[in-house]
Amino acid sequence: MRERAVCPVFLIVRLPVGANVRRLALCSVVILSLSFSAHVLALQTRSSAPILFDANVAIERQKRRTLSSDVEERRDAVMRLGALGRSDAARAAAIALDDPDAKVRAAATSAVLALPADEAARLLIPLLRDRDEFVRREAAYALGRTKSQLAVEPLIESLLRDRHHGVRAAAAVALGEIGDRRAVAALVQSLNRRFRASGISGLFGRREPENEFVRRAAARSLGQIGRSEAVPALIAVLTDRRSTDDLRREAARALGSIGDPRAEPALRALLTARDPYLAEATREALNRLRAPGPLQPWRR
Repeated sequence: MRERAVCPVFLIVRLPVGANVRRLALCSVVILSLSFSAHVLALQTRSSAPILFDANVAIERQKRRTLSSDVEERRDAVMRLGALGRSDAARAAAIALDDPDAKVRAAATSAVLALPADEAARLLIPLLRDRDEFVRREAAYALGRTKSQLAVEPLIESLLRDRHHGVRAAAAVALGEIGDRRAVAALVQSLNRRFRASGISGLFGRREPENEFVRRAAARSLGQIGRSEAVPALIAVLTDRRSTDDLRREAARALGSIGDPRAEPALRALLTARDPYLAEATREALNRLRAPGPLQPWRR
């Protein structure tokens, strides 16, 4: 009868040699199997454990790439540093805030947001005066995300002084995210501001309102800040038939967020507005005010 020995990996059958040789072969196979299993386990353990040294190496590699002569390589390096979400990576990316290319500087505005709020704000504030409109706009949005109080006054300056409406709108959005009451007066001013018309109309003294997107951003931010001193200006926008429906909807939502009962009559007057979305926005605002009296179901 043929002898058999079973091991974890192989089936060893009787060979035409002596019993001692078979035992030796079986032991060798078992030892090799155990060694292989231990090696696999070690690899799995090593690959699953976080190694800070690797992250540091990655940061150093991307930091070197930010010095490349190729614009796209520098921008990619900055974005990769930002994606790490680490303060040391953000500090490495901060060098790109002074990059000669606007795309790289704009990418760096987001890459530094892993830093503490005030530290990031100090780095970003100078970019509100950047020569490129795109960079100024991205810096304003990034400052809003920091929520740093240090950014309030510089953003107010951008809202009131910047020549490009895209930057002014970004500043208005950022001020709403920060939520500081110091911004209320400037946001109200943006709602009401009028500029001299361009072309022949301007020669005759015609004046045009602030850009629509800036005004909508200002109305929304006033609602986020939630100060009652903004209510009269928002009511004026809401009841002005020259205001677009989009702007009036933002004013209605802002009034609902502030919750001042002085807004109730103006809101109730628009429950039957021709624009169904405006009517719904006013209804929602009234519900937030908890206005007395039954409200009619909204219908399109």
